[in-house]
Amino acid sequence: MSGYCDIAPGHPLHGPYHDHEYGFPQHEEAVLFERLLLEINQAGLSWETILRKREGFRRAYDGFDVDAVAAYGDTERARLLADAGIIRNRLKVEAAIHNAGVIRGMRDSHGGFAAWLDAHARDGDRHRDKAAWVKLFKRTFRFTGGEITGEFLMSLGYLPGAHRHDCPTMQRIARAHPQLPSVVALAG
Repeated sequence: MSGYCDIAPGHPLHGPYHDHEYGFPQHEEAVLFERLLLEINQAGLSWETILRKREGFRRAYDGFDVDAVAAYGDTERARLLADAGIIRNRLKVEAAIHNAGVIRGMRDSHGGFAAWLDAHARDGDRHRDKAAWVKLFKRTFRFTGGEITGEFLMSLGYLPGAHRHDCPTMQRIARAHPQLPSVVALAG
């Protein structure tokens, strides 16, 4: 992702995302759900398109409230498919609703989405690799192939590659979160 470290700084949309979100760990359920929903919707489109529509997604999906989205029925589905402020793709809308229900269930099974991610971050004595994550995500969520899963996990520091090792943002992440798999991979 070295190209992103070159083009994002100073860009009105990519810059703030690159400098303050991409590669940084998150634990708040709504933030994790937002990131997953945005990555799913990015499939086939540019990340800039998704960033431009981010506020539209926030409004359309009740501020990424997992309980609200998991309870969506036919009326909300129709509303989403008619909303020009988001990506109007039936499979992506269905995935968002389904995945919200899965995340809600993780509260009982693991204590939440962040705890579920942390519980699966290690595969034995090493960090889980992308192939193992993709397999797990395909079993757990809808519309989460290799690129979506990889980008989602890179964006949270579970996989390396979000930033070049010499990127100032990567250096900030490494200082603040030396335990992240993305940081450990740089050192190893």
